[in-house]
Amino acid sequence: MPASDDATYYHDDPAWGDVQPLAQDDGALHPLASIAYTDEYSEAMGYLRAVMAANEYSERVLALTEHIISMNPAHYTVWLYRAKALRETGADLAREIAWLNPTALQHLKNYQIWHHRQTIVDALGSPAGEADFIATMLEQDSKNYHVWSYRQWLVQRFDLFASDDELRWTEAMIDDDVRNNSAWNHRWFLVVGGHGGRMESPRLAERELEYAKYAIRKAPQNQSPWNYIKGVVRAAGMPLSTLTSFALEFADMHRPDDIYSSHALDLLADIYADEEGSKEEAKKALDLLASRFDPIRAHYWNYRKALLEVPETAA
Repeated sequence: MPASDDATYYHDDPAWGDVQPLAQDDGALHPLASIAYTDEYSEAMGYLRAVMAANEYSERVLALTEHIISMNPAHYTVWLYRAKALRETGADLAREIAWLNPTALQHLKNYQIWHHRQTIVDALGSPAGEADFIATMLEQDSKNYHVWSYRQWLVQRFDLFASDDELRWTEAMIDDDVRNNSAWNHRWFLVVGGHGGRMESPRLAERELEYAKYAIRKAPQNQSPWNYIKGVVRAAGMPLSTLTSFALEFADMHRPDDIYSSHALDLLADIYADEEGSKEEAKKALDLLASRFDPIRAHYWNYRKALLEVPETAA
């Protein structure tokens, strides 16, 4: 496949005159399904194979890997060799981050870029500037999985679990979009996940319960804070019935026309299922979900109802 008029080649570059490119080995003279690379990419990879075979780490190798990445940012081997070349040459890693920023913005869902960034920031030993960069990335896609995973890595690597700035940032993300499940997951990671799945104190549990209740009142049919509030109760070692009166604010089963949240019904079904003598109330909640408030998952709710009839196995 021919390349564009502005393609970069190495065969007529004096700086590469000492290198004999290595052709790709497709395993046969006439491979059944060879990939139609451009001439530019094929030649660049030939030179990369040659320098890799010679274990060369130099400025020109860094320039070569940058060129190949611009054509194929998902080539994992190229990223790995670039990282090693950076180490071996003692390159300026802050300069590497400056190059990575626009590269990541061009390829929002590229895993290799984020793995490389972790390697560089880990070597730098500082998260300085990363919060601003992440904010820029999330402006493009507020639920980008790679960005949120990277943020969690930063929290772990630099022990930011107790950082007020980190918690305030997460609150701002939730305030901006209360349905951003990624932001709720990050808050959980900060408050509970980083502490072995345990809530450190009753005071912290109370704070998180109030925060989740506030979010639920803003959007009662948003599942994220309902999941969060149940998780907080369990992590704090509280009974699920702690949430009964709160759930009833949104799902009074005696007034079905005034039920505002299927998630509150779901919670009540769990609470009543665990309470002695309350299984009929649990069935009523599940019937309402199956018939009226979430009929698309009627089979699931009826399955839950059937489980209530199964006798518990004696210990």
